[in-house]
Amino acid sequence: MSDSRTPLLDKIAIPEDLRRLDRSDLQTLADELRQETISAVSITGGHLGAGLGVVELTVALHYVFDTPADRLIWDVGHQVYPHKILTGRRDRIRTLRQGGGLSGFTKRDESEYDPFGAGHSSTSVSAALGMAVARDLSGERHNVVAVIGDGAMSAGMAYEAMNNAGAMDSRLIVVLNDNDMSIAPPVGALSAYLSRLLSGRTYRGLRESGKQIARKMPRRIFEHARRAEELTRGFLTGGTLFEQLGFYYVGPIDGHNLNHLLPVLENVKASELGPILVHVVTRKGKGYGPAEAAPDKLHGVNAFDVVSGTQFKPKATAPSYTKVFGESLVREARKDPKIVAVTAAMPAGTGVDAFGSEFPARFFDVGIAEQHAVTFAAGLAAEGYKPFCAIYSTFLQRAYDQIVHDVALQRLPVRLAIDRAGLVGADGPTHAGAYDVAFLGCVPNMVLMAAADEADLVHMVATAAAYDEGPIALRYPRGDGVGVALPEFGIPLEIGRGRILREGSQVALLSFGTRLSECLKAADDLACRGLSTTVADARFAKPLDTALVDRLAKEHEILLTVEEGSTGGFGSQVLAHLAETGALDRGLRVRTLALPDRFFEPDKPELQYALARLNAEAIVARAIEVLPRLSAGRPRVAV
Repeated sequence: MSDSRTPLLDKIAIPEDLRRLDRSDLQTLADELRQETISAVSITGGHLGAGLGVVELTVALHYVFDTPADRLIWDVGHQVYPHKILTGRRDRIRTLRQGGGLSGFTKRDESEYDPFGAGHSSTSVSAALGMAVARDLSGERHNVVAVIGDGAMSAGMAYEAMNNAGAMDSRLIVVLNDNDMSIAPPVGALSAYLSRLLSGRTYRGLRESGKQIARKMPRRIFEHARRAEELTRGFLTGGTLFEQLGFYYVGPIDGHNLNHLLPVLENVKASELGPILVHVVTRKGKGYGPAEAAPDKLHGVNAFDVVSGTQFKPKATAPSYTKVFGESLVREARKDPKIVAVTAAMPAGTGVDAFGSEFPARFFDVGIAEQHAVTFAAGLAAEGYKPFCAIYSTFLQRAYDQIVHDVALQRLPVRLAIDRAGLVGADGPTHAGAYDVAFLGCVPNMVLMAAADEADLVHMVATAAAYDEGPIALRYPRGDGVGVALPEFGIPLEIGRGRILREGSQVALLSFGTRLSECLKAADDLACRGLSTTVADARFAKPLDTALVDRLAKEHEILLTVEEGSTGGFGSQVLAHLAETGALDRGLRVRTLALPDRFFEPDKPELQYALARLNAEAIVARAIEVLPRLSAGRPRVAV
């Protein structure tokens, strides 16, 4: 037994230290690991409930498997804080999701114990199967383990991977962390006993011997025997679905009981069978009262008080864009019974939970299945309904083929509400909404608009509700608005028409999205420097307000476009138009200010945008940089 005066966690630098512990010490270590996780997240904020739910499982996996030689792949990564603490990163755990700190997800270049990075759901089994096949091709013997949550199992990609794995019969271990779906029968001593029995060498040997004998019998008898064995084990354990996919099912077992976990994982490790699924039942927020009581609200948290669980939230000076969208959609739905809302497992994150509360029959959460969400919405639109499909920009990437083939090609009026557009702060590059303008702007029949502020968003929700000629998308960022007064009701905008907010004669700033406030600040600064500046809000990237662009090009010396998206987006649309009209040939100076060609690590959004040179200071600097070239002896021909 260990010296009780020294915390066990202080003795663990890497999992090899963990594997030297007595089994009797592991629960104490798990208790200390849980408290360290709570303490760290109370300072940094981040994902809390998921990590607390897998503390014992994390300890057991690192104790049984020889990580990092054995590959341990976590799906999504919301639950990996205990894993990071045990794998040499405890000294930096209080830098989670901060500038220059640890990622909130697994990250290959952060640690050799993170063999595969993940911030999106349902990728683990595919990646693990690829690693297992690579191991086999190389003639190696290490284990490959994927840990996937029950929520992630709602995505088709997970089943595609499992179906492929079952057909390939490669040695692969999948741990299903079931903390919500209740797909398991009651977990207790009998279940644990059966899991140990079914995963043990004796039963596996008898099963294989029986198979060999049965294969020598007539095919009809063999099939009856195989089905009888599967149904018997399915009746006892609930694993028939996974057996049909080609996995050997073990479970369910209590994911918080190390006496149940360890022998099953050891049996599975020793197995020579093909793919195995270990069904583990856990509880989100385990061991921390506030998180157990509200697993949804304490899934992702700000810094908080450990004793009460109260989160420290900065006082908002304006409502969030997400809230404004949700409330605007509810108001539109009260007027129009054809409006329905669709989300892919993010009702609170996209603001449509309010819609679901008021209109439960018209609200559809399809699970982590963005592809299905978009085509499902297309089906609703085909029958005359008005679906608003609310998905984060970064997750909408997963449904691109459906947008093109099922929506735009058929000109179906699906309304895409794109939350988290632009940079997102602490969630980092996996969640940044950088690419939607570029990948939607090239799709025929698409209307694409971006709100400049929260009042504009209200009008754009009304615009989308009224538009029925084809697909329409509206994008808006994470976080609070700029504090403008909100209209009582939205008024549909003229499609493809921008607006001018400030008139000038030398510099034109054409904004698309919420960088408009930075453009207005930049215009004030430029005015102090004696430079007359026009500020315009494009509102639409497609169709582009070409009349507005032509006017800005004709009446100003330089034109800067500003957007919260990647190159290939709004600025590229403006450049293409100006090139086509010949404005560039006549001496107009144009610069497109967009997100640079790189990923942005977690930090405060304002620091990320400063680094991207998309704040007011950078806009001013770019305008001044361009202007001297106009007076360097080269006359400008008027457009």
